[in-house]
Amino acid sequence: MLKNILFVAVLAIALTSCKKVNKSVSVGDVKIELEENFPQENYTKKEVMIEMRDGIKLHTTIYSPKDTSKDYPILLKRTPYSCRPYGENEFPSKVGPNPYLMEEGNIMVYQDVRGRWNSEGVYDNMRAYIPNKTGNQTDEASDTYDTIEWLVNNVEHNNGNVGVYGISYPGFYATYSLLDAHPALKAVSPQACIGDFFFDDFIHNGAYLLSYWRATSVFGYMKEEPTTEAWYEFPDIGTEDQYQFFLDHMPLSKLDKYYGDDNVFMEQLKTHVTYDEFWQSRGIIQHLKDIKPATMIVGGQFDAEDLYGPYNTYESIEENSDNYNALVFGPWSHGDWARARERQVIGNIHFGDGISDYFQKNIETKFFNHFLKGEANGSTGLPEAHMFDTGKKEWQSFESWPPANVKKESFYLQTGEQLTMQSASTSDSSNFISDPKKPVPYSEDIKVVFTPRKFMTDDQRFASRRPDVLTFETKVLEEDITLAGEILTKLNVSTTGTAADWIVKLVDVFPAETENTDDVQDHLKLSNYHMMVRSETLRGRFRNSMTNPEPFVPNQKTAVNLKLQDVFHTFKKGHKIQIQVQSTFFPYIDANPQTYVDNIFEAKEEDFKAQTHKVYNDSSVEFTVLK
Repeated sequence: MLKNILFVAVLAIALTSCKKVNKSVSVGDVKIELEENFPQENYTKKEVMIEMRDGIKLHTTIYSPKDTSKDYPILLKRTPYSCRPYGENEFPSKVGPNPYLMEEGNIMVYQDVRGRWNSEGVYDNMRAYIPNKTGNQTDEASDTYDTIEWLVNNVEHNNGNVGVYGISYPGFYATYSLLDAHPALKAVSPQACIGDFFFDDFIHNGAYLLSYWRATSVFGYMKEEPTTEAWYEFPDIGTEDQYQFFLDHMPLSKLDKYYGDDNVFMEQLKTHVTYDEFWQSRGIIQHLKDIKPATMIVGGQFDAEDLYGPYNTYESIEENSDNYNALVFGPWSHGDWARARERQVIGNIHFGDGISDYFQKNIETKFFNHFLKGEANGSTGLPEAHMFDTGKKEWQSFESWPPANVKKESFYLQTGEQLTMQSASTSDSSNFISDPKKPVPYSEDIKVVFTPRKFMTDDQRFASRRPDVLTFETKVLEEDITLAGEILTKLNVSTTGTAADWIVKLVDVFPAETENTDDVQDHLKLSNYHMMVRSETLRGRFRNSMTNPEPFVPNQKTAVNLKLQDVFHTFKKGHKIQIQVQSTFFPYIDANPQTYVDNIFEAKEEDFKAQTHKVYNDSSVEFTVLK
C-alpha cells in the first residue's frame, strides 16, 4: 500500500527530509545557493501545542531565525497534510513559501489543523464557518485567530505582523483566515484555494471526479488521537491501466468493497449528491465580505483541481471588500509555482524558463515584504492582475480582471464541423451516439495517476477523430485573437435518453509547420497539435438548478448552459479555434448511465445505455475577447 503519498503527490511542496544535495535557484542574474542544511544552520525549531478557546490543542512547529538582532514577521501555514518532520532536531530541506523568504529571514510557522496528524480534536472536511460565534464555538477562523494570538504574544523577536499562505487545501485554510481576522493578520495569499467542494476537486458542476477516488482515503478516515504516522492507506487497484480498472468497476457500487462506511468523506459524497445544505454550508466564497487583510490570490491556468476556487475567491473579495486584492495566474498545473523547476512544461507544451522563480522572487516575496516588513500602504509596485498569456507565452499586467477592454463575441456550432460568427439560417443538428460502456478517455495515456495534471494541455486529436465527439473549428485565423475571461457555452441539445453529461473543450489547433520541442512525447508531433486550453463538464440534470436536479425529456430540444473557467490565451495568426463537445470524459469523470436515477452512486448495470445526442446549430460559445 502507498502511504502518505498525497502529502507529496498533490502538493509537491510538502516538507521532506533534510538530506538533500546542494542546489541553486536562479532568477535572471540572481542566484541563491541553498546549502544542504540551510534550515538547521540558520533557524531554531520549536514544537508547541497551542490551546484553542474550547480546550483543544493544535500541534504547531515554529522555525525562528538564529539571527536575533532584529524582529521578523510571522508566516503561517495551516495544513491537513502534516507539518513533518516531527521532532525538534529534525529539519526539512526548506521552510516558508519560497527560498527567498527563507534566505532573508522570517519566522515560519506550520500547524496541523484540528483533527489531523499530531493535533487534537475532530476533523471536518471544509468545516462550515460559523458567523457571530458565541462562547466556545469554534471553526477554522477561530482556530486561526487563537493561533495568531498565541504566536504574537509568545514567539520572541516577532514584529507583530502575520502573513498566511497555502496551496490547495492549505489555500482553503488561508482563505478561512480572512474571516473574523486577527488584527495582526496583514497579508494572506490563498493559492489554488478550494472554494467549494461541489465545484472544486471532487465534484465539478454535479459530476463526480472519479479520478480523485483514491484521494478519498486521505480525507475520509478519522483518527482517534494525535499521531505522527499515517493512519490511512490507499486502495491497491492492482493495475497500471486505470481506464480499464474503473470500466471494470462500473457501476460505482462495485467500488464499495474498497471503502467501508468508516470512510466518512466517501459516505458524504455518496449521500449528498446535490448542492444541498451540507455542501452549501461548507462553501467559503459566500462569506468573503468586508475583508481587511491584503490578499493575493494565486492559481495555475492548467490546474485540473482548483480553478473555480481562485477565480471566485478573487471575484468575491473584489465585489464585497475594499482591501488590497490582487490576482496572479501563470502557466502552471497544481502548485507548480512553488517548485524549483527551471523549465516550465505542462504535458507536451513548453511555456518558458524560470517562470516559477520569477513569481517567487518578484511577486510573492514582494507582496509579503511590503505588507509585513514595508510601508504596507498598498503601493506594492505590483499590478492588480498579473496574468500569463498561454498562447503568446508572456506575462501581461492589468488594472482589473477581467480587463476593462474586453468584448463578448459569440461563435456558433455549425454543421459541417464549422465554428463561425454567423448564426444558422436553418434548423439543423450534429448527432453522435454516446455509449457509457465505451466512454471517451480524458487522455490517451495508459497509466495510473494519483490526481491528473498533464491532460490539461494534451493533444486532442485522438478525441476529435472519434465518432462520439463533435468537433467545430474556425478557418485558419488571419490575425491574433486573445481570450481574456470566462467562456459561456450555450448549447441547445436533445437526447433519446433521460440523462446526459455535457463536456465542452476549447482547443488551440497548431499550424502544420509547428516544430517539435524536446518535451513532446515520442508518439506525438506539434504539427497540427490540438492543445486543450480549457475544458469543463456539466451533469445535465443540474442544467437549471444544482439543488433540484431533473431528467431530460427524450427527444425534446433543451437549453444547457455551461460556463468554462477563465482563460488568458492568444490564438495566434495561422492557428484555428476549435470546440469539442462530448458526453463522456473517462475516468476523470464517472460515466453517466444516461438513464435518470436519483443517485448515480446507486445506479444499476441495466441503467447504462447508449443514447443518441443532438447538438443543434443555434448553439453558441460566448468568448470574452481582449480588444
